[in-house]
Amino acid sequence: MLRPALVVAALLIASGPALAADDLASCTKGITFIKAEIAKNPPAPVLTRLKKALKDANRELGEGEFDECMDAVRDAEKATGRKS
Repeated sequence: MLRPALVVAALLIASGPALAADDLASCTKGITFIKAEIAKNPPAPVLTRLKKALKDANRELGEGEFDECMDAVRDAEKATGRKS
């Protein structure tokens, strides 16, 4: 008989690649959003926050830290007044 903890662990391991793909897609979509907002030439304080968010998101994307990438995207959303 399988122990519940082993079943949960097996399910988490099996779903890992799918979750990573979703996180990767969300991160890249967020980076696209930030670039589009920068292209709108917002006021200087907002532009500064967006540039920092873009730098942070790109760094975290490169490191594979998708949750931290999404933190940067949420910072950009707040800077533009959008809900996350």
